[in-house]
Amino acid sequence: MSVQDTKVAQEIAKIVRDYQTQSTGHAPTAVSVVMGEDTLVITVHGALTPAEQTLVKTPAGAAQVQEFHRQLFATSSEPLRQEIKRITGRNVKEAIAEVEPATGAIVHAFTSGTMVQVFLLTSDQDAKDLTAI
Repeated sequence: MSVQDTKVAQEIAKIVRDYQTQSTGHAPTAVSVVMGEDTLVITVHGALTPAEQTLVKTPAGAAQVQEFHRQLFATSSEPLRQEIKRITGRNVKEAIAEVEPATGAIVHAFTSGTMVQVFLLTSDQDAKDLTAI
C-alpha cells in the first residue's frame, strides 16, 4: 500500500469512526479499512453499545440488532457515501452493512457490482480460547 493509499484509508477510518459515534452514540474501539481496485471494506470493531451486547446473547436479540444496524445504515449512510466520494474521487455504487453479533464488529462494504466475501479472523486471544475447547 502506498503512502497515499494509507492516508486515504486513515481519512476514511476517521470519517467512519465519527459516523458510527454520531449515529449510535457509541464510539467503536477500532476501524479497519481495506481498499481494492473497485472495493472498499470497512470493519468497525467494538461497535455495539452495552445494551446491544446484552441483546445479542440470544438469537432473537442478535437478529434484532442486525436488522437495526442494516436499517440504520440504509437510511443514514448518504453522508458517509458523499465523504467516501470526496476522499476517493469515486462514487459508491453499492453499499451494505452487516453485524457480527459474537464479536460486535460491523462490516461496511462499498462495491461497484462485485461480490464481496468478508472473513473476520480470530485474534490471538480468540485462537487461544478455541484451542481450549
